Amino acid sequence: MKMIRCTLVACMTLVVLAACQNGPEQAAAPKFDGIAKDEVIRFTGTEPFWGGQVEGTMLTYSTPENIDGETIAIKRFAGNHGLGLSGKLGEAAFDMTVTPGECSDGMSDRVYPFTVTLSIDGEMREGCGWTDREPFSGPENP
Repeated sequence: MKMIRCTLVACMTLVVLAACQNGPEQAAAPKFDGIAKDEVIRFTGTEPFWGGQVEGTMLTYSTPENIDGETIAIKRFAGNHGLGLSGKLGEAAFDMTVTPGECSDGMSDRVYPFTVTLSIDGEMREGCGWTDREPFSGPENP
């Protein structure tokens, strides 16, 4: 009886382990390539006002209080549906995502090709972005 119980437990363990195995490997989703590494990404947001640009591995972030901005080193990550940029703004974690999608800043008649989501030390901000290859449409000086 003890032998049957052990065999039954061993069989059930094998069934559970087999169920946990992954099926056939799935092809990895293609990485986002909508913004080339050599493109300058410009971004802007409101409430509060903020903006800046990314060139290579350097990002300049500006506000009305610091019009010249602060330049930080960033790491770039191409995900499935957009681009991630991360670094440190002073001691604060700086994480930005740029994803394709029509965007409005809510203050001008411009339409931007990218949506920008920014987190500075956990404080979320939303804005819009553009590049020379994917410019905004609307007035140059709203």
